[in-house]
Amino acid sequence: MGAFRWSEPQNPLPHNFIWEMKKFSPDFHAPIIQNQNPGLKEEGKGSKQGDKKTEQNEEDRARCEWNFTLSAVVSSSSTGTTTDTLGVIEFDPSDRFIATGGIARKIRLYNLSCVLPNTAFHGEVRLLDHASACDYYICTPAKLSSLRWKPGSNGRVLGSGDYDGVVMEYDVERKIPVFERDEHGGRRVWSVDYSHLDPVVGASGSDDGTVQMWDPRCDGGENIATVRPSRTSSPVCCVEFNPYGDTLVAVGCADRKAYGYDIRRMSDPVLQFDGHRKTVTYVRFLDAHTMVTSATDGCLKLWNVNDSRLIRAYTGHVNDRHFVGLSVWRNGGLLGCGSENNKVFVYDKRWGDPIWVHGFDSLGEHGFVSSVGWRQSGEEQCTLVAGGSDGVLQVFVGTKSSVSL
Repeated sequence: MGAFRWSEPQNPLPHNFIWEMKKFSPDFHAPIIQNQNPGLKEEGKGSKQGDKKTEQNEEDRARCEWNFTLSAVVSSSSTGTTTDTLGVIEFDPSDRFIATGGIARKIRLYNLSCVLPNTAFHGEVRLLDHASACDYYICTPAKLSSLRWKPGSNGRVLGSGDYDGVVMEYDVERKIPVFERDEHGGRRVWSVDYSHLDPVVGASGSDDGTVQMWDPRCDGGENIATVRPSRTSSPVCCVEFNPYGDTLVAVGCADRKAYGYDIRRMSDPVLQFDGHRKTVTYVRFLDAHTMVTSATDGCLKLWNVNDSRLIRAYTGHVNDRHFVGLSVWRNGGLLGCGSENNKVFVYDKRWGDPIWVHGFDSLGEHGFVSSVGWRQSGEEQCTLVAGGSDGVLQVFVGTKSSVSL
């Protein structure tokens, strides 16, 4: 298999809902969930005329307040093939380093200051090669589908999920694996993430239809929870813990739904997000009260995580069969995703149409943008990195304009 392609499961076998919750380590402490004021305005309240005017102003502002420019291009030595398809892009917690992974069985680490020096902010486009731009790389035993920096490790530990169903952690300073789990029976791991309440606790989602949660401090290293969200054993394509100190973990599945679980009691989902027409490929928390999902129906959706209410849908990109990436810039409320027409799209959370689209140079009719990642720092300026199915990285800088409406 060359690219990150999704195929809808054919006649999945019925499978009874299974759940197993083992005892958490004594070191794990999750706070009691408090009643929260979601702080989101319900549509239709207040003056209809005033609401309509405000909405129009927001739409106009979203379309013109950001200017994006291409600042750097990092090319692959194997351009034109699928042997270097980039499936994941992750900024480290300091926002100074970028990690990429994919088909090439390598984790590449880039120093952003080398890829994007200050001169790049003044209109210069840097043309680089992976060999010269990459600080170093770590060879992996299998193709990679997921990367995630481990919270609390000071950017030293990077977790990965691979095509062989294995979860591994790498010490990026020593360039060696330091942890390995094989809980999915050799079925592909699509997603890995870590709890922000207790960063030792991690979770993975797989083609085997389960979410596995583990804590290495537990006796024997056994997993602390196994949950199968779909009764038909539909593959789990994405897992993400709420990064705002809540006990919620979100899961997206091939059964066209996303689910929310309380990590203290994972016997049943506490939330269900039902609205996509095809496989849910990504889930991303935008803030403490909202979450974005992406699916192969060519649509992003914004949800209220307090009551699973749909807030807005975003359309314009093309996504029917591949994993094309999804990333959110929380400071600016922007969403980024790839597309099967070889373009990268940016949406403002307030407006359902894209506010910016950029096409990659096509090296073939089947090329597509396969991964995206936002740098989380900054408020008046942002950085978006996008990767293609040909292994090319493109780095974009966005600057906020002075808009008067």
